[in-house]
Amino acid sequence: MLTRVFDRFVAPGQRAEIARRLALARQPTHEVVSTPSRRLLLGELDWVLEPVKRRQRVLTISPARTPRMVMLLPGFATHPVRLRYLARALELAGHEVKHWGTGMNWGATPDRLALVERRLLDLHGRTGEPLPLVGWSLGGLFARELAKRHPEAVAKVVTMGTPFSGSLRGNNVWRLYQAIAGHSVDELPIKTNLAEKPPVETVALWSPRDGVVSPRCACGRPGERDRAVALRCTHMGFTFSAEAVAAVLAELDSAPLA
Repeated sequence: MLTRVFDRFVAPGQRAEIARRLALARQPTHEVVSTPSRRLLLGELDWVLEPVKRRQRVLTISPARTPRMVMLLPGFATHPVRLRYLARALELAGHEVKHWGTGMNWGATPDRLALVERRLLDLHGRTGEPLPLVGWSLGGLFARELAKRHPEAVAKVVTMGTPFSGSLRGNNVWRLYQAIAGHSVDELPIKTNLAEKPPVETVALWSPRDGVVSPRCACGRPGERDRAVALRCTHMGFTFSAEAVAAVLAELDSAPLA
């Protein structure tokens, strides 16, 4: 039955590509990696109740010591709208928030990185000052790569639950990533050393309660980042928990000036 439906509604030219992506999702793991438990993964469903909790929360934001332009980069398969609560908090502190300008984050590709690169250089050109980059999950990998390519345009990198260290299979979404992005996490179409620290101050926010990315991968090792800050939020909570918002604001206040 499903085969007949598939044959009827999927064009012949698309079937091979869909089959290839499904094969990527079923790819076996040939290495021993640590991923968050199912209990922690189920805990990520807490974000569904976030709109209700938000109405009960009083957001108290102190003015930033040095208001500045900041770029936010979304996680995999998310739109910048998922960062709107964090963006609003930063704006209340006096920062000018800019998004990465490419809509949904469907994976690491040269074209997408080039678009964000142009966006960064344009924003840097407007102000003449380097921008702090705040990247959530996969967005943090983009932030780190941008800082490696254009350190003159980046004041600081703050990653939130970003898997820059260890295996890219040390998370609960790598199969989904391969199916959607269309490439293996072991063969990214962008040539880079993810663990290499950018030549600017780089801070990793991570959480032992992260149900998506292994804490070890998001925390990193000495030499892969300048500092690691442990929080007590879920992976989704990096975008809205009071603790995560406060941590990002504190890092922006300590970002070096041009």
